[in-house]
Amino acid sequence: MPVSPARAAAFDILLLVEEEDAYASELLHSARLDQLSVVDRGLATEIVMGVLRWRSRLDEDIGRASFKPLAKLDQEVVIALRMAVYQIRCLTRVPSRAAINESVELVKRAKKRSAAPFVNALLRRVADGLRGKRFEENTARDLVAQGLARDFAHPRWLVERWIGQLGPHDVLAICVGDQLIPKTALRLDSPDVAKELEDECIELAPGSLLSTARIVKAGDLTQTTAFREGRVLIQDQGSQLVAALVGKAGRILDCCAAPGGKTAAIAARNPTAKIIAAELHPHRAALLRRRVSATNVQVISADALALPLTGGFDRILADVPCSGTGTLASNPEIKWRLKPENLGNLHNKQVAILHAVLQQLAPGGRAVYSTCSLEREENEDVLDEVLRDTSRFTLLDCRNELERLRNDGELAWPDLYSLLSGPFLRTIPGVHPCEGFFAGIIERSA
Repeated sequence: MPVSPARAAAFDILLLVEEEDAYASELLHSARLDQLSVVDRGLATEIVMGVLRWRSRLDEDIGRASFKPLAKLDQEVVIALRMAVYQIRCLTRVPSRAAINESVELVKRAKKRSAAPFVNALLRRVADGLRGKRFEENTARDLVAQGLARDFAHPRWLVERWIGQLGPHDVLAICVGDQLIPKTALRLDSPDVAKELEDECIELAPGSLLSTARIVKAGDLTQTTAFREGRVLIQDQGSQLVAALVGKAGRILDCCAAPGGKTAAIAARNPTAKIIAAELHPHRAALLRRRVSATNVQVISADALALPLTGGFDRILADVPCSGTGTLASNPEIKWRLKPENLGNLHNKQVAILHAVLQQLAPGGRAVYSTCSLEREENEDVLDEVLRDTSRFTLLDCRNELERLRNDGELAWPDLYSLLSGPFLRTIPGVHPCEGFFAGIIERSA
């Protein structure tokens, strides 16, 4: 019995995520799905993201029905089991027998034929007790880390540290928000593109964080001419807000620029500026060049720690590599990969990058330091360490820039102060209509 194209694609992507540390969001937008119908593409996406979001809860269900520990099973078998259990639990229009039979066939397709009877028997036991019991029905109502971590499928250590830093109510909102399908946000450089999308049956709404953003309410964006030609960019509203903090200037550096969303946004805001976009890896620099069509952007492949530049930049964006814990709705695999010890290594790298790029800043110029992390080690602690023993650089209050954006009619969010944590910008998934971003603004003395 052949496996359906959607489930075969989902299985292959989940295997790459587990074995090669690939990112599901990138694979789901790659050429491997080009041959799928719109319906099959949607099913593959639903299964992949659902399995990654709810992995620990799926493993609980499997563990209760299995006489073998998951750690003893082949990775291909575990993925097939997770896929079936997710469909049994959450996809009410998929018959249990179809989910079970296809996962059995996936195991055979992966050359694990001897495990097929085990998979079949286990999944039938699971199906007898789970059909239609969605995870949302079992959510915790106390705000204890253990309950939140279990019911919303997050690592307990991560939830515990969030509660200590952000408080239980915000952490409940984060955990809920991480398990939801994020809305597709767009940045459009021209009203003509919005009209073109609407003519192709894409229903758009204004952004609730930024009035200049657009939210896709209905329609398949990937099938539009503008998307295929690269004239419309999918970009989270929080990411767009960070780019807006850079403001306007004559000479701008984006020092960790790939994949290019913020670079493109800065270029649209500064059409006459000279912009350098630096990226360490040559293949990512090439991708950046394809995605950013603005003629005033020069892309270079260079290490942010040793940029081959002479400095004198009026504005710098240091959107540094980070843990990405603010983006778990879009990248749920991160929560299963990240370890507490990783944060110290990231902190050291971020401090080194910020120290280096601040030397490129002209007197009187400003740098925006940003991450898509919720972790203090990657945010406040980096700025504290870099600015601790220097009088050449001063930390500014992001409130002033947010007020400027509000007065210009660009910032739409009504509670400006909820976007601030002291002098810093902080957006919180589930609280704000975007992913979790942090930013601080540094000025060099004249």
